[in-house]
Amino acid sequence: MSEAALTANYTPDEHQDAVAAAIGVFERFIVAFNAYDHAAMAEVLHFPHYRLKGGTVMVWHSAREYLDSAKVRIGPQWQHSVGDFCRPLAASADKVHLDVQWTRFDAEGAPYLRFRALWVMALIDGRWGAQLRSSFEP
Repeated sequence: MSEAALTANYTPDEHQDAVAAAIGVFERFIVAFNAYDHAAMAEVLHFPHYRLKGGTVMVWHSAREYLDSAKVRIGPQWQHSVGDFCRPLAASADKVHLDVQWTRFDAEGAPYLRFRALWVMALIDGRWGAQLRSSFEP
């Protein structure tokens, strides 16, 4: 094994710029998702975009495909989502793993679902975006 592989440091503190960029993407995702804004969504997700839920990997090839299928995934009671927390777990100059938690709210403002996920943010072609995630969404 190379010396570089043995000494690689993936702590978020060692890659603060990458972590800040990744968290910014997650925050912009929430705004874009709540607005069903296809253009803004395309700026914060890399496509194809992958999600592991249970034993199934889902793949979306465009922001439109992602958002159009979201209505089915989140159900008719959904009005908006809030990111409860976004914690960096590991980072490099071009990739950040984030531990996140969501809460979904209905039109009356009542929470009805909360779940955690691991998001992998990547710097691809000079742009930070979410490439894949694994969620515990029921």
